Amino acid sequence: MYKVKRFFKKLFTPVTIMMIPHDSKRTINIKLPSIGVFSSALLWLVGSVYVVSIAIDTVEYYSMKSKVNFYTREFVEMKSTISTLKKAEAEFKRLLSFGSKDKILENVDAKVGIHDAGSVDIDLLKDQIKNTIERVSAIKDFLKEQKDVYMATPKGWPVMGRITSDFGNRQNPKNGVIEFHSALDIAASAGSPIKATADGIVSFSGWSAGNGNLVVIEHGFGYSTFYAHNSSNAVSVGQRVKRGSLVAYIGSTGNTTGPHLHYEVWQHGKPVNPIAFVKNIKEKS
Repeated sequence: MYKVKRFFKKLFTPVTIMMIPHDSKRTINIKLPSIGVFSSALLWLVGSVYVVSIAIDTVEYYSMKSKVNFYTREFVEMKSTISTLKKAEAEFKRLLSFGSKDKILENVDAKVGIHDAGSVDIDLLKDQIKNTIERVSAIKDFLKEQKDVYMATPKGWPVMGRITSDFGNRQNPKNGVIEFHSALDIAASAGSPIKATADGIVSFSGWSAGNGNLVVIEHGFGYSTFYAHNSSNAVSVGQRVKRGSLVAYIGSTGNTTGPHLHYEVWQHGKPVNPIAFVKNIKEKS
């Protein structure tokens, strides 16, 4: 009991704190019980620790917030990229479902306008996705170019009929002279529709001496087609046409012996045998 009394006596024993101002000789004395000094020191220590912990938490909060915002932007960007890749994959699957090269090229859509379960390496993933998109874009550009070439290449019959004169040297049916014939002559009933064999722009539509009514279409990639001896033309210069579009009607205008179509295909400024395009025969390399 004596020791307890002695302990409490020490706790309340006054302690004098002396302060000496620099501009005065008079000192300031403050008397506090020992427990007051101890309590003040303890509260100061606790307060300091609390303030420091709050400061650390604040720094960590803003650092974490910055990281969360960064990864949020990254994943939004990846989500958009993955969506683009899925669309491209779906488009390629759609194209491949057509089976044949011709069907694939006809249905290319030029507008379709790209890990591990552990720690994600965002920079590496972005590089991989970027490379994938570049490859997908390259494939799409290639397919678009191939489609353009395909649609510009003459294909099929301009009119259903019977071939009466082939490409190459032949005897002129009027004077019997051997001469080079740069076309296919396809006999058909007068007035039968003549159709473009490839997409293009009409560069000539009118009368052309022995050719009679003539239509010339420029297709690009070096291809041009000529449709001669028409009874009348159905297109005008500058008009865009699609493969299968009506361009003229079978006739016998100009130097002819009967109603037929004089059909020429030119490639890079020279006439080539139209039979390969009419019957879709691949050229031998």
